[in-house]
Amino acid sequence: MEYSVTNMFAQKMTENVYVKAFAQGEEMEQRELPPVVSVLLASYNHEKYVEAAVRSVLSQKGVAFELIVLDDGSKDKSPEILEKLAEEFKFRYIHRENKGVIATLNEMLELARGKYFCTFSSDDIMPPDRLKKQSDYLLSHPNAVACFGQVKPMSEDGIASENLDPAFLKSVPEISFDEFFLGLKPLHGCAEMFVTDVVRRLGGYDSRFFFEDYPLYLKVLYECGPQPVLPDVVCCHYREHGDNMHANHNRMYSEILRIVELYKDHKLYSQAVRNWKANWFSSLAYSQKGEALKRLPQLASFSSAFLKRLPKLFIPRSLLKR
Repeated sequence: MEYSVTNMFAQKMTENVYVKAFAQGEEMEQRELPPVVSVLLASYNHEKYVEAAVRSVLSQKGVAFELIVLDDGSKDKSPEILEKLAEEFKFRYIHRENKGVIATLNEMLELARGKYFCTFSSDDIMPPDRLKKQSDYLLSHPNAVACFGQVKPMSEDGIASENLDPAFLKSVPEISFDEFFLGLKPLHGCAEMFVTDVVRRLGGYDSRFFFEDYPLYLKVLYECGPQPVLPDVVCCHYREHGDNMHANHNRMYSEILRIVELYKDHKLYSQAVRNWKANWFSSLAYSQKGEALKRLPQLASFSSAFLKRLPKLFIPRSLLKR
């Protein structure tokens, strides 16, 4: 059965149940304690979704947390919505001119007071108890500097699947640098929690690239060793719509190859390049067969990773699995 998690959090009511709960004091007191977790929410042109995203974070229970929201120069009504929510719920809110997601995340990371932090997108929904479950795990596993969880896809209008995205179950129970570098195991960008001081020590988010998660995850795994991936903690209902980065395959994969080049002296570098080019070709062969054919000279190799994906170019999309 499907349900709308967006409506669950954004529905307007005469007596909003979340406002009532905060007014009763339990959650407000929880958020007034020194935070264990800092949630960093970067907002940009998501007026349709941002209120539901914020309310889903504020409904978290069982752990002291802070919410920091930075609107990165939105041109829609997001700043007005966030200003009202910040006045109502007293979380830290900043609005400034556009500087890009990397600068936005680094700015919020400097403000974070929590022992742990996670980022969250302004178009997604945070399931209940996510912050408690991940922070409890890190507290009980002091050798871990990060932990990752699972996600459930959600349609543009807020209809969430009951099933976990199977791609990210492949990474359970832990993921190593080699596995992530080679593209053998994936991590979702909305399913992380880090030890704040460790990420600061590693330099935060890398401003040389236009997306944030892959460079940081590689650095953490390279410097700190394998990290746990939890099979039973849903961290995010991930909204799928036309503006998602994964929809722009050429931009995404060309950037991944630039990031991989940071480790060009690693013994697995050549294999990583072949694997990521094969993944790039596979994505195009599924959704843009003409583009896949055009880029064949650039992406082709005699590697098993490429050769097993080559038949996708000739199979109708309706018969293929993502």
